[in-house]
Amino acid sequence: MNIKAILAANGHDVRLELFLGLANWFIFLDHIPNNVASWITIRNYGFSGAADLFIFVSGYTMAIVYARMMLERGLVVAATRIFKRVWQLYVAYVVLFAVYTVTIGDVAARYAAPDIIYEFNVAGLVDHPIRTVGHGLLLQSRALNLDGLPLYIVLMAWLPPVLWMMLRKPDLTMAGSLALYLAARQFEWNLPSFPDGSWYFNPFCWQLLFVLGAWLALGGAGERRSIQTSRIALYFGIAYLAFALVMTMAGRFPAFGNMFPTWLFDAFNPNDKTNLAPYRVLHFIVMAYLVTRFVPKDWRGLEWQIFKPMIICGQQSLAVFCVGVLLSFVGHLALVTSSGSLLAQLFVSAAGIAIMTLVATYISWSKQQDAPHHDPHHLASADAHS
Repeated sequence: MNIKAILAANGHDVRLELFLGLANWFIFLDHIPNNVASWITIRNYGFSGAADLFIFVSGYTMAIVYARMMLERGLVVAATRIFKRVWQLYVAYVVLFAVYTVTIGDVAARYAAPDIIYEFNVAGLVDHPIRTVGHGLLLQSRALNLDGLPLYIVLMAWLPPVLWMMLRKPDLTMAGSLALYLAARQFEWNLPSFPDGSWYFNPFCWQLLFVLGAWLALGGAGERRSIQTSRIALYFGIAYLAFALVMTMAGRFPAFGNMFPTWLFDAFNPNDKTNLAPYRVLHFIVMAYLVTRFVPKDWRGLEWQIFKPMIICGQQSLAVFCVGVLLSFVGHLALVTSSGSLLAQLFVSAAGIAIMTLVATYISWSKQQDAPHHDPHHLASADAHS
């Protein structure tokens, strides 16, 4: 297997930026409770959701960027660049954690709404402020909507050995990732959180999607291209998506759910997001398969202007994610303190996406000014994906 040729073939792919931006938009919408606009997100129509897409695409893009560096400049250089990225992610998390928790506490006091600190899992700041901050710095906070960033930090921290192994024994590395996933589910392995419980996104399970993305980026499925044109795979994929839609709707609407046998309903509801249920993994793989089959890398529609805001948000996904977390709280507060009408929900959702796009556009423009002779797409791939 010629890794360099595979990396060149899988180089800049606008679809990755498009779907990473879409994932950030969907995560923002999903984080606003009682928001009618969140019904457009993929979690409502199947087992997997925006978080699955975010982690998978991140693993894919990071493998392309750092595998090339590891091959050309060695393990040590690549590892230092990866840990630099981990540090950037950690700093972003600390700043976001501080701003987020302080803002929630201030709003709770200002509006005499103490329930907010319990709703967003920051009640520990009142009872044990020092311990809460300390555990937050150790990535053990359970503050609502901040779970994704600690997960990504841990996955990136383990990327150097995983990538080193992937470049030598890709299938064996993928098998090891699957074995860890199965063992974590069987023996209930997870990391602790403060003040009690465990991580909302179990990293021992969610690493499977991250490693799967890296494995595919490095040509892991290269010998299985016949599946891409298989009619059997196509029909199975469509049937499984239809089944996932039915089971998800059964969980959303009790009257509809009562139509199914208890054993069938209970097998898929509630959806096991924390430990990344196997049916959830399969659902995402099927969606990825169908998207790559019907939306090729050279699809001319990717140049349409309607997709530009989404692509820009994908290029600057770390900043967009952080801004989206804050905006989701602001949006939730705006709806709670106002009429919460349908028009208000649509306005808050549209305004939040517009602000995220403006932030991404400014950052992209600023980077181009700092490095005017570089390819902006290369800058986005090497420095912005998260």
